[in-house]
Amino acid sequence: MAEPRREVEPPEARYPVTIPTPRVLEGLPVGPLDVSGRPTVVACGTCHEPGEQREFPENAGEVEAPHAGLSSRHGELPCASCHAPADRSALHLADGTDVPLTDALRLCAQCHGPQYRDYRHGAHGGMRGHWDLSRGPRERSHCVACHDPHAPAFGQFEPVPGPRDRFTGAATPHGDAHD
Repeated sequence: MAEPRREVEPPEARYPVTIPTPRVLEGLPVGPLDVSGRPTVVACGTCHEPGEQREFPENAGEVEAPHAGLSSRHGELPCASCHAPADRSALHLADGTDVPLTDALRLCAQCHGPQYRDYRHGAHGGMRGHWDLSRGPRERSHCVACHDPHAPAFGQFEPVPGPRDRFTGAATPHGDAHD
């Protein structure tokens, strides 16, 4: 089964820009990977009825199975800040509009404006394909493809060495062959 995609191309573009929807936005990841190596998910509606008015816990540590063990490190936000109260398969924007989980990018963008601006201009997030859409299609990564929505910050890490500079001889990631 092909991943659902959303096209976001400018109207004058000859080739599309697509954003594949990460599988984890289609439901709760459970069990082993499927035959394609993607997470096996169970749709939210399998357990939650539409219109269900159950209260969200104050913190993610209080949730019960099958969500037990969930931890949230997304500022001081409680679950209800992002999840729609009456539809567990939806998120809700700051203006109260419900959007499907698969549209999480809109939710992320409303609080992470500088990152979204950089994403739109190609300086944040992954991209494959062509910068020039008259020459070929482009595929962009969804926020959730890199960031865990419940703990989006990355820890500190050491960057990989830069490319070898033939003038300074700097950066020899695999050692200098002439030692």
